[in-house]
Amino acid sequence: MQLLWKARAMSLIEYTSIRTEDGQTVRARAPLVISASRRTDIPAFHADWFFARLAKGYLATVNPFNGARSYVSFERTRFVVFWSKNPRPLERYLPLLREKGIGCLVQYTLNDYEEDGLERVPELGFRLETFRQLSSELGRDAVVWRFDPLLLTKTVSVETLLARILALGDILKDWTKRLVFSFADIATYRKVRNNLARFGVAYREWSEEEMREFAKRLAELNRERSWNLELATCGEEVDLSAYGIGHGRCIDPELVARLASGDKDLLRGMGQGPALPGITPPPLSAARKDRGQRPSCGCMQAVDVGEYNTCPHLCRYCYANTSEKSVLANFAHHREHPEAPMLVWKGE
Repeated sequence: MQLLWKARAMSLIEYTSIRTEDGQTVRARAPLVISASRRTDIPAFHADWFFARLAKGYLATVNPFNGARSYVSFERTRFVVFWSKNPRPLERYLPLLREKGIGCLVQYTLNDYEEDGLERVPELGFRLETFRQLSSELGRDAVVWRFDPLLLTKTVSVETLLARILALGDILKDWTKRLVFSFADIATYRKVRNNLARFGVAYREWSEEEMREFAKRLAELNRERSWNLELATCGEEVDLSAYGIGHGRCIDPELVARLASGDKDLLRGMGQGPALPGITPPPLSAARKDRGQRPSCGCMQAVDVGEYNTCPHLCRYCYANTSEKSVLANFAHHREHPEAPMLVWKGE
C-alpha cells in the first residue's frame, strides 16, 4: 500500500526541456523547492539577478566539484528557501512571490561578531530591524534565527557567545519561533582554516564537553527567559537531545508544508496527496533527504542555485569563499552581466 501511495506522489525534482535565450534546447532540472543559497548570499547581493531569472523562467548553475554547467527551470517551483545575513533587498520582491503563488522561508543568520571584526555585514541595529520587518511580513514561522557558526577565538569564549545570544534572544523571541546554531568545525574545512589564518584569527575547536555545556545553558536561557524557541543544531553529529535540542532540518518538510498549506502540487511532491481510501500517507518527516548535503544534514531534497566565491560579505570564517580577490573579481564580472543565466557567466 505504501508503494501505491508513492506512485501517486509527484517527485520533488523532475526534468524538463527548456529553450535558452540564444535558442538552444537543453535539459533542465525542475524542482519544487529552490535553495537560494548555501553557497552565497543571494538576498543581500543577488536578489535582482534571482528575480530577473525567475521572470525568464530558468537559470544556470555550475557544479562546484567538476565545473559542469547545468540548468534549472522554475516551471514547477512552489517554494524558495532563502539564506542570508542581510535579506533587506528581498523585501521589495515578496509581493512578486505572492503573485506567482510561491511560498518562502528565510534562514536569517543574525550573529553578533561586530566588535570582533569577523563579518562584513550591516550594523546590528539595521539587521534586527530587517528581522522584525520580515517577521511582520511573512510571519514568525517563516523567519528562522540562525547563530551560525559559534566560533571560539582568543577573545570569544563560551561565556561571550551565551551573553550575546541572551541579548539577541530577548529581542528576537517575539519575531521567530526557532533558533538554529552550529559549532564551528574548522578542521573539516580547508577554506575556513585558510581564511582564518589569512586574517590572523586565533581560533580554537570546540570540545564535546564545551558543546554540551553550551547546550545546557542555552536551554536554560530559553526556559528561564520565556523565549520558548525550538532549539536545533545544523549539520551536527553530537546528540544534544538531553537538553531538548534536536538535529535541525533547515529545509524542513514539516515547516515547508505548514507555510505552504493548501499548495496541492507541493504536498503531492512531498508524498502527501491526494488522499486515497484506506491508505495513510507517510509522515512528512519521510520526505526525501537531500543526498547532495553532508551526511549529518537533515534537509529535504531541493536544488541550490548559488555559486561559490560570489559573496562580498567576506566573513573571516566563510566556507564558500576561497579568497577576497576571487570574490571581488567574480562580483565585478557579475555586475557587467547582471541578468545573465548564471551568477558568473561565461557564455552559452
